[in-house]
Amino acid sequence: MLVHSVIAAAAPDEDILGKARGYPIGNIRNHGTDESMRVGSQSNMDKIFPVRTLEKSARPAEYRQGKLDPAFRYHPLIMSASGVRTDDASYSIEEYLQHQRVTGLMVIKDGEILFEGYQYDRTPAHRFVSHSMAKSITSLALGFAVEEGKIQSLDDKASKYVKNLAGYAYGETSIRNLLRMASGVKFTEDYSGGDDLARFIAIRAEKGLVAALQAFNQREAPEGTRFHYATSETYLLGLIVSSATGRPLADYVAEKIWKPMGAEVDAAWIVDPQGYEYAGSSFNAVLRDYGRLGMLLAADGMVNGVQVLPKEYLMEATDWHRHPEAFHPGKATSRMGYGYQFWLMPGAKRRFGLMGIRGQFIYVDPESRLVLVQTAVARNASVFKQESMGFEFTGLWLALLRTYGKQ
Repeated sequence: MLVHSVIAAAAPDEDILGKARGYPIGNIRNHGTDESMRVGSQSNMDKIFPVRTLEKSARPAEYRQGKLDPAFRYHPLIMSASGVRTDDASYSIEEYLQHQRVTGLMVIKDGEILFEGYQYDRTPAHRFVSHSMAKSITSLALGFAVEEGKIQSLDDKASKYVKNLAGYAYGETSIRNLLRMASGVKFTEDYSGGDDLARFIAIRAEKGLVAALQAFNQREAPEGTRFHYATSETYLLGLIVSSATGRPLADYVAEKIWKPMGAEVDAAWIVDPQGYEYAGSSFNAVLRDYGRLGMLLAADGMVNGVQVLPKEYLMEATDWHRHPEAFHPGKATSRMGYGYQFWLMPGAKRRFGLMGIRGQFIYVDPESRLVLVQTAVARNASVFKQESMGFEFTGLWLALLRTYGKQ
């Protein structure tokens, strides 16, 4: 029997987040804006939106129960005017949960759960929303379509598979540059409610996904020359996979990834009125299955000696050395690099992450088979620019690497 921790101390802002009302579930209008609905909503999105189900495995991959070193401590990173520095104070992993609005946290090493903890009355049975961690799942699906020959080349233009985009900026962008978020198409995404992402969502709801992609037709930089984060590009990647395979994205992912990796619970992917998955977000799974996905990635795509993921594609997707300089750590962003819908960590070793707004993370160190998974309900979309969570999480990850990784 696997043991999980429920933190006894009061969780951060639990009153604001709806504890007295049993963490209520919101609706389409208020789930993202009303903080008292955030915990309940982000762990019950299938009760708010239509979804397509990804069936679990008939034989779930088993975890072994381990234990985090009782002496384990971490030092948070602190952002100051002079840059990032390490806090002198050290904390336990339980204290990390007391500091941050984390709903679920797991540390996995070689298939062994070293720590699993939940707050806000969440349990291993709750399915948590991925936000943009879904982008990496869409990327893996595309890798399968290439391996199977349904997509002939990453250098094909998107319009080869989505004919209605021929002559439009997104349609005339290569799949490889869409994977790197390097179309050069003008697109703002700051989650203000007045950005291009909001406009894209509104057009999609009224006229459909293709019309929304057609609406952004101004290229402000040559494709392939810069990283510029735009969820619209992942939505197009999902559409390419569906068009190339003739199957819904969720069904393809269930067959190629979810079942083979040994998922223990059905996942759910939100779909739009046309039946297309929100390929850049809105995947929902239990924490332990996010952990299994992390383990699959840490094992370079293998499960029980069987190669499940296309290895060459995965290696290229997650290694900054295989990408042009514009996508290297410190170039794509001030800290991270960007591969094929994966965030690439600085340093000589291949380490990478899946990230979503409000504190969703899967961090992976393949060399030591170390995985850190978090779901959260942070105050702000960006947990690095607007609050401390991102830097404290990074401090936790670095301490885990020092303790359990290979330096």
